[in-house]
Amino acid sequence: MPDEEPQHRHILTFNFRQGRNKPRHDEAFARLWPRYGLEWTPEDGRIDPAALFGRTAPLVLEIGSGNGEAAAAMGDADRDRDLLAVEVYPQGIADLMDRAEERGLGNLRIYQGDALPLLWEGLAPESLDEVRVYFPDPWPKKRHHKRRIIQAEHVATLSGLLHSGGLFHCATDIAEYAEQMLDVLTAEPSLENTEEGFAARPERRPVTKFERRGVKAGRDIFDLVFRKR
Repeated sequence: MPDEEPQHRHILTFNFRQGRNKPRHDEAFARLWPRYGLEWTPEDGRIDPAALFGRTAPLVLEIGSGNGEAAAAMGDADRDRDLLAVEVYPQGIADLMDRAEERGLGNLRIYQGDALPLLWEGLAPESLDEVRVYFPDPWPKKRHHKRRIIQAEHVATLSGLLHSGGLFHCATDIAEYAEQMLDVLTAEPSLENTEEGFAARPERRPVTKFERRGVKAGRDIFDLVFRKR
């Protein structure tokens, strides 16, 4: 018998480039992954946040946490909410776990892998208090725009995971992508813009090394903050 077709066949929204781990990365994984890591596959079904974090609290999802600079700082400043960070690069995950340990964070868990199956199979509808997508891969070539995480299909899925009043916060330093984000988010009927167009950077979102590099290169920073109706 042939294998069953998977429920979702999709184009990856990230370009995985395997870098070389430094010894500190390997050490961080060996020591800290059991504490902060989420082992999950679609066969596991829906995640129970209360069991994952050991408490019941509002849940924030951050897709593409990079080196964890923003995730760790925001998790530290907002300990009444739990943060599930998604990242594919092991070096960034190791850095985030180190930052979390330094800050003594108990409200952070990390999933390593493609975010889309997690959205489809791992999270319950209306289970999220906030979605964050900061400086995602812009896929600048037009033929690659279909790989962008912020597109109508994915935004509809993410909005369905937010409860009423939950926030959808994006940021980018690519002007063309920012305009597309604004168009896509505005077109999603379940979301409403909290501002007229782009938003000023909320104070709670720290300026990261990556962002400072973009500003130094002469690029503007665009924040978009939408709310679930």
